[in-house]
Amino acid sequence: MPKPSHLRSINSKSAPAALDGAARASGAPLEAEPPPLGAASAAGHGVAARASGTSVEVVPKPGRRRFFSAARKQRILDEAATCLRDGERGALEALLRREGIYSSHLTAWRKQLALRGSSGLVPQKPGRKPKLDAKDRRIAELEKRAARLEAKLSLAEKLIDLQKKVSAILGIDLASDGES
Repeated sequence: MPKPSHLRSINSKSAPAALDGAARASGAPLEAEPPPLGAASAAGHGVAARASGTSVEVVPKPGRRRFFSAARKQRILDEAATCLRDGERGALEALLRREGIYSSHLTAWRKQLALRGSSGLVPQKPGRKPKLDAKDRRIAELEKRAARLEAKLSLAEKLIDLQKKVSAILGIDLASDGES
């Protein structure tokens, strides 16, 4: 059975020269000889020893989320249905291993397909839904802009009133100054 991509066997007996100066992904040097079974190893964090003398090191996966398009989900669901219909022993499990998915993915995708049809298989953006959609954001932006413009208008009207009062006190006729 093939191992998952994040597990790697290290056989220290077959290639001891290759392990000189080699280091784990964590930066700790690899040991030339595996510790005896049952012995606690301080440097063995993330490494599991087996009776055969090989150890399995867990290599960190990339931090990105996997992306399944609607077409890929539909193809996998069709293949799973074919596996179940044929009744061949282990066919569905082989499909899951080959695609690198869990049976819970199939269950969720079947549920999405039943509830919303093929549009339900379209990938959703992960995370919390925004409180406002695009239309509501635009309305809020326009309301803020209108409030700012009303404040500017109010200030301009007050300045004009002040100019009228100053011209009345100083005895300046504003209508005659503008024409001359």
